[in-house]
Amino acid sequence: MAVLDRTRTPVAPSAAPGRAAGGLGTGLALAALATVVWSGSFVTSRALHDSVPPVQHAFWRWIVAIVALAPFGIRAAWRERALMRRHLGYVTLAALLGVTVYNTLVNQAGLTTSAGNMGMIMAASPVLMALYERLGGARLGARRVTGTLLACAGVVLLVSKGSPTPDFAPGDLWVVAAAVCFGSYSALLRRRPQEIGGVAFLFATFVLGALMLLPAYGVSLAVQGGFEARPGTVGPLLYVGVVSSAVAFFAWNKAIALVGAARAGAVYYLQPVCVALLSYAVLGEATGWAQLLCMGLILGGVVLASAARRPGGTR
Repeated sequence: MAVLDRTRTPVAPSAAPGRAAGGLGTGLALAALATVVWSGSFVTSRALHDSVPPVQHAFWRWIVAIVALAPFGIRAAWRERALMRRHLGYVTLAALLGVTVYNTLVNQAGLTTSAGNMGMIMAASPVLMALYERLGGARLGARRVTGTLLACAGVVLLVSKGSPTPDFAPGDLWVVAAAVCFGSYSALLRRRPQEIGGVAFLFATFVLGALMLLPAYGVSLAVQGGFEARPGTVGPLLYVGVVSSAVAFFAWNKAIALVGAARAGAVYYLQPVCVALLSYAVLGEATGWAQLLCMGLILGGVVLASAARRPGGTR
């Protein structure tokens, strides 16, 4: 992890073509890794909906993540503690959006909607990421805009099942709120102070996010009681804590630094495809031909929106 942290500076616009291409490939690969890993989180949220209360699920996820990252994160955060104090407002906002609220909303959604629906609706967050970049003055280019719209159309068709009046479950609306949080968090990452290292930033947001969840966790314990610690609950919590949190968040944050939120967001459109396949394999949720057709639209849009700039052309 220490080696990865030394590469935290994004590729400069004036970098040599070979280096820029390498940064693009690495960034897209890291975004894809995070997306595939996070797809499993929606399946675990749905699988644990009747055994682990949503807030307790989120709290223990981040406790596991803190323990997993501690051997690297404590030393890095202590070394950069003065920087953390200087940028405390920024780090706290990132922790609130990406740690405290986002995953708690996803877990809440898992009570009343399918894992497939969660993945499909969450795939709308890249639209917000691209909008934030455009408002920040970035030029997205015709190819990226077209690819984003194509992938978004596939998501809309998946969620609506082709109906002009889709029937949303309460959980679907919780996921919409989660998508707004995640899109805002991803856009915020682009403004991360360059002097703060990736591991230190990640560890600080995990700790602050868990602390902000602590009051809600106490209320959940008092009202709902605890959950039974057995392989069927501990195993998924270890997965989301170690793999979906420590590994995937580091990969995603690094991808944002390398290729930006809009392009990483285009890769994020792969999520409904991954979630549909995982939910079918693990939970038995059906995937029909119409869904496969929409997934084709999503994949085509991802390829188009994440393609590298051609010399003298548009993105």
